[in-house]
Amino acid sequence: MKKKIPTFGSDEEAEDFVASANLAEYDLSGLKSVRFEFEPKSAQLNMRVPRPLLDAVKERARERGIPYTRFIRQIMEDALRRTDPWR
Repeated sequence: MKKKIPTFGSDEEAEDFVASANLAEYDLSGLKSVRFEFEPKSAQLNMRVPRPLLDAVKERARERGIPYTRFIRQIMEDALRRTDPWR
């Protein structure tokens, strides 16, 4: 049986744990991938879409636990990455 990951009180505690622990000993099955957004948002996009499409986007974002606008940005970034072989 694998160990449970401890709870951390700070980023430093988590960093120290990851730097020193053998993660193969821990149950990582409940972890979810997270994407961080570092670039400031300096432009705005306003577009009209069919209501069912927007509802579907909002539902998918809700399933992933992120705001729907972030989900739309991720879709756009993924589409550009797939069409650009240098990314």
